[in-house]
Amino acid sequence: MLSRVAVAVSLALTPQAFAVEMQTIEAMERLEIRGEQQSGYLSKEQQSASRLELSIKETPQSVTVITAEKMKDFALNDLNSALENSATINVEQVESDRTYFTSRGFAVNNFQIDGLGLPLINDNTHGRVDAALYERIEIVHGANGVMTGIGSPSATVNLVRKRPKSETQGYVSATAGSWSSFRLEGDYSVVVNDAFRVRAVVVADDRESYLDRYANKSQVFYAVADYAPTNNTLITFGHSETNSETDGNLWGALTLYYGDGTPTNFDRSTNIAADWSEWNVKESRSFIDLETALNDHWSLRVAYNRVRTDEDSHLFYTYLADPAAGLDPETGLGLIGYASEYDLDDKQDTIDAYVNGNFSAFGQEHQVVVGASYARLDYIDTSLYDFHTGNGFPALPALEDWNGNTPFPEFTDGLTGSTIDNTQRAVYAQARFSLTDDLKVLAGGRYNNFETQGFGYGVDNSRDESKFVPYFGLTYALTDAVTAYGSYTETFMAQNLRDENFERLPALTGKSSEVGFKADLFDGGALLSAAYFNVQQENLGVGAGESVNPETGVPEPVYRAVDGIESKGFEVELAGEILPGLQGNVAVTSFQIDGDQLVEDYTPENLFRSSLTYRPAAMDKLKLGATYIWQDKISRVQGTVGPSYANAGETIVTTQDAYGRLNLMASYQVNDAVLVSVNVNNATDEKYLNSLLWAQGYYGAERNFSANLTYAF
Repeated sequence: MLSRVAVAVSLALTPQAFAVEMQTIEAMERLEIRGEQQSGYLSKEQQSASRLELSIKETPQSVTVITAEKMKDFALNDLNSALENSATINVEQVESDRTYFTSRGFAVNNFQIDGLGLPLINDNTHGRVDAALYERIEIVHGANGVMTGIGSPSATVNLVRKRPKSETQGYVSATAGSWSSFRLEGDYSVVVNDAFRVRAVVVADDRESYLDRYANKSQVFYAVADYAPTNNTLITFGHSETNSETDGNLWGALTLYYGDGTPTNFDRSTNIAADWSEWNVKESRSFIDLETALNDHWSLRVAYNRVRTDEDSHLFYTYLADPAAGLDPETGLGLIGYASEYDLDDKQDTIDAYVNGNFSAFGQEHQVVVGASYARLDYIDTSLYDFHTGNGFPALPALEDWNGNTPFPEFTDGLTGSTIDNTQRAVYAQARFSLTDDLKVLAGGRYNNFETQGFGYGVDNSRDESKFVPYFGLTYALTDAVTAYGSYTETFMAQNLRDENFERLPALTGKSSEVGFKADLFDGGALLSAAYFNVQQENLGVGAGESVNPETGVPEPVYRAVDGIESKGFEVELAGEILPGLQGNVAVTSFQIDGDQLVEDYTPENLFRSSLTYRPAAMDKLKLGATYIWQDKISRVQGTVGPSYANAGETIVTTQDAYGRLNLMASYQVNDAVLVSVNVNNATDEKYLNSLLWAQGYYGAERNFSANLTYAF
């Protein structure tokens, strides 16, 4: 198996030079492999769970990979659509342009790019995150102690960037779909000479929506180059620019119940946004990655990432004028609104360096990695309000009649915000000891220091917390095809959530253990993974309604810390070629959360995800496919019926029954260069609420279509 450096250098050489180059392969094999072992819906390699050179089968944790072919087949062009098709991530679309994620019942805040990154600010993403930059998406289930140290023990999502290819090739594609959506995408990789390769990706995406007044325009540019100055060194450097411009975005969402406790049932197109609402996100990323083989057994990698983000938004929020009366069940009246201008600028710089290699002892080969990292995240955000128009906005019409027509606010009141500097310093080490040919032990840990300075919305955010995070794993090859495993690790995360007094919650801590097995099936064409997990978490921030911020006079979500939260259950996933011509992923997740009723209620604890494609042997140019995404019933207690109704005092509960969504695809390879495809999303036109993570919510998209034409060269 050739390393990425070997592939980068050797495949670009002449046959004569290649013969000479092969003499240096032993040194270069110590360098990290990135995506060479990916075929169809099966990826055998990973770079997210450890810096050691471990395949997915050798990793004592569950790992899911969303491959390039899967993203292409089902038009998974953005992060949300890709992750909702994964085995374990639940995408909590609480608003149109602000998304939360959960797994195994806990928030997912560890999002990395090429293995580097700090937890998300406020645990959510903003705007539309395009997936065109990424070759694949890797998800490590559970805690990821050595690679992250901080965060939640739920999962780590690692977005693996596209890199230059070993041959000159590319494609352009055009996609048109429902609600006047149109997308152009280009991807071109060039071998310049024996030592230099480049690749560029360009995207223009323009779409309206099933939501009234909502539209998004996104532009993406990405350029990356590989340079091999010597036979055993590879330098990769690149830069990307992304821009997401949204009109008519939600801030908050729909009120889900009337004053008498009966559920609302608005049209799926209902949108609370004002006609001047907007949320624009600009992001630039630069990186450089150096890998070099120090000798036949050891290699060094140094990676640096730089991120700059600028967000500007005008927001409109609706809420009940009289919570006790609620929405009038006869007229639908009872809402008023206020407006905010929100701006965010953040700067992230991350550097990571490590050496890894192998050594012989006691008749066995062993692996070890030792590294250090430094990360800095500084951000400034500001909020301006319009209080004199604000609560003075006229009472809104019933949402069925709301057209977004309201005066543009005068943002002159209540200036507040944050100036926060976060610094993380860490050292880590991990080793894989071969006790026998079949029995391997992984041991290691990470010492993390996380420091914050600054004030956020009038609250002192200063903290300085350190912790050693242990990792222990065990694998045993029962047969050549079947490996059993177990693992244990921890995480911690200083929180920025506030309680009802707007004081910071104590650090969130987690302990995660997992046992399972992985098996090669169908002559290695597919991988079956099965795991039982137990996660215990303390100081979990759970919603406790709203409270008026004494600094701003504005109602804001508040939280409470809960000890003893436990999630335990199992996950089973099959990925790869299941039958001749049949590729796909099939995953089942079932778990139980104990310790907080609110979390138990709004979290779907049973999930089924499948993505299958079939290429008939008699018509090998045709591919047919389907995904099915199912979750069980969720609910949320909203309060009690007010005194003005006959059923005063009854508990108001919003419920989303169990539901599934069916997506279909078909593609036809016209010739070597031309591919045409069609996708149908929500083919059965299921109506469902996207999330009950908040007391508000909105509906998912109705049945929609897209058609694509791709020309490869």
